[in-house]
Amino acid sequence: MADSKGLFTITDRTAEFEKEDAQQNKVMGILAYIGILVLVPIFAAKDSKFARFHANQGLVLAIFEVASYLIFSVILSMIPKIGWLFGVIGWIISVGLVVLAVLGIVAAARGQAKELPIVGQIKILK
Repeated sequence: MADSKGLFTITDRTAEFEKEDAQQNKVMGILAYIGILVLVPIFAAKDSKFARFHANQGLVLAIFEVASYLIFSVILSMIPKIGWLFGVIGWIISVGLVVLAVLGIVAAARGQAKELPIVGQIKILK
């Protein structure tokens, strides 16, 4: 468990969840990081704290994905002469978000509850 709350800190919260809950809801945790499939654990595993943890992180990632796409690839990329630069920046951000999703999938598959770097401390779901 990390002591500081830096931007790239990965806090391991696995001990806060029951092992049986984590084992039974690994698939829900994995689905949470696959775009629109985040809705599956949100609605199908309402009583699982483990699934809710991963659904929260997956929802935050999905919101960041949509926002970064709209801002960089749709709006700012239309600026004449320098729009391509914002398209490249948007692509780099998208790759970073995919890396975060893979980290979340790996943690969920292992039955771990680790906060993702950068976005892991944002709480939307309770």
